[in-house]
Amino acid sequence: MAVYAVIFTSKLKLSAEGYEAMAEEMERLARAQPGFLDIESVRAPSGEGITVCYWESLAAIAAWKANVRHQAAQKRGREEWYERYSLKICQVEREDDFSSNTP
Repeated sequence: MAVYAVIFTSKLKLSAEGYEAMAEEMERLARAQPGFLDIESVRAPSGEGITVCYWESLAAIAAWKANVRHQAAQKRGREEWYERYSLKICQVEREDDFSSNTP
């Protein structure tokens, strides 16, 4: 099975009121989308952040991009929250996992 990663890096403006609530809503919506696999996200106190969202197909990514509520969040992000952002879509070629808790 192919796996695709959407890599979203961003820098929030100093004033990003309402961003956290919208980010939580977008994660809930994404998790409910057909083809969604997983999400990983971190944000530094400086406002720099990265979110990687994993999908089963390019069609699933396109459907998420077309989600009306997601489009409204994107618009608000450009107008109110983001100083800058970058989006990359990649096919995952390999995955290795490690955990120090594994016997």
